[in-house]
Amino acid sequence: MESEDRQTRKSNLRLLFEALVVGLVAGIVVGSFRWLIGQTLAMWQKGYQAAHANPLLLWLLAGGVLASVIVAGFLVKQQPHAGGSGIPEVELQLQGKLQLAWWPIFWRKFVGGVLSIGSGLFLGREGPSIQLGSTVGQGVAQGFKASKSDSRVLLATGAASGLSAAFGAPLGGAMFIVEEVFHNFSPRVWLNALAGAIMANFVVSNIFGQTPVLAIDYKHSFPILQYWQLLLLGAFLGLIGRFYQWGLLNFSHVYQKIPVLPRWLHGIIPALILVPVMYYLPGYVGGGNNLILSLNQIHAVNILVLIFLLRISFSIVSYDSGLPGGIFLPILTMGALLGEVYGQFMVDLGLLDQKLVVNLIIFSMAGLFSAIVRSPFTAIMLIAEMVGSLLHLMPLAVVSVAAYVVNELLGGVPIYESLAGRMQTKEDNDYVGEADQLTVSIYEGSQLADHQVKEIAWPDRTLVRVIHRGQKDIIPDGNIKLLAGDLLVLEIDENQRGLVYDKIASLQEAKE
Repeated sequence: MESEDRQTRKSNLRLLFEALVVGLVAGIVVGSFRWLIGQTLAMWQKGYQAAHANPLLLWLLAGGVLASVIVAGFLVKQQPHAGGSGIPEVELQLQGKLQLAWWPIFWRKFVGGVLSIGSGLFLGREGPSIQLGSTVGQGVAQGFKASKSDSRVLLATGAASGLSAAFGAPLGGAMFIVEEVFHNFSPRVWLNALAGAIMANFVVSNIFGQTPVLAIDYKHSFPILQYWQLLLLGAFLGLIGRFYQWGLLNFSHVYQKIPVLPRWLHGIIPALILVPVMYYLPGYVGGGNNLILSLNQIHAVNILVLIFLLRISFSIVSYDSGLPGGIFLPILTMGALLGEVYGQFMVDLGLLDQKLVVNLIIFSMAGLFSAIVRSPFTAIMLIAEMVGSLLHLMPLAVVSVAAYVVNELLGGVPIYESLAGRMQTKEDNDYVGEADQLTVSIYEGSQLADHQVKEIAWPDRTLVRVIHRGQKDIIPDGNIKLLAGDLLVLEIDENQRGLVYDKIASLQEAKE
């Protein structure tokens, strides 16, 4: 037994070392990705500024933007899973419903992302950064000849490292992967994901410095007697979040009805819209982080509403074109705008002090993200890290939970799960694969809790190998009763991973 424990520790330390390697490489890759996007966007903005003095230059710029999205679209045509944000693909890979070779995705996502996001389209870098990180995790796992179980942990670690490097938020990166993508609080997952995320953040901190990505300066805590405002704001964000979910999931049908353009050329449409927007409003393009930092200088509600309408409509048009790019940062930008709109409206009514509006900008980013992505813990942690302050955790939590609940009542669904559900995935019904493992946490209220192993209708050819209960590892027999909080290690057929994942998920639903 002592020998087994020593072997387990050795295996865990090896996996931790590999996770640190993933974080190091992901930090270099995503740091380069961030830098190139920033340089490319700055180049385009200077070009459009010069076009005001030389109108003929505008035609050249328009041709350049069209060429950029056509090349990016062609890369997606070659490898469809290199389009979009990439987060749904990572979810499906971890569930065993999708298998992708890492290198073809990696370089196409990198090049296509720089071209499409750097052009100024309303797309974020964080989704592609997550997928780039996950491909790095796959590549490192392949290089170290890791087991299937360790390979999935390294894939998740790479995804967490990618988000950490994109936003300088290691805790938020690890939490997002655990809460939204992996849906598993296994220590092997969160410990290695956090280690990789910290390493990636260390790398990008040496490139971009230690200033938070959204270093918004505010000096006043939100008064406790004004917390009723946070509930109203959360409800407002939950409603808008539901509309955005609906628009993002349905506007793709509009693209499908365009007969003259094949799918890979749909990026031409947002590119054509972008040209006049970039020409007249160069400060409002791109993912939106610079807009967020300048929002507190705009006090006219009607102007703010117009900017928001531009952001939400063009974000949907940009993303549903299928070009490489995410919705993460655009969601935060829209949340900041809604916080400013709500705050200025309340100031005009005499119900809020002007100095507190900046607080609402911060809270609203977390609230809208919580409503749309349905990951409140990630929203709170991510915004705290991006802003660089822990002084607003309580109001962040209030707005995030209120927005989440309202979105739930309106029938909202997690956006990335919904996008993943639209993808065509193949599940092989033949049991011809090698033995694999699936780790399952038993939730409070789960149908698995308080039942003996033999009483549960496990999926075909599924064996409960180990039960982790606290500090104990239990080798089960049929009479062992499962408890909420247990961590099960299941042995399954590798070709049935996705099928078993769904069946276990249905067993996890709350008891009547």
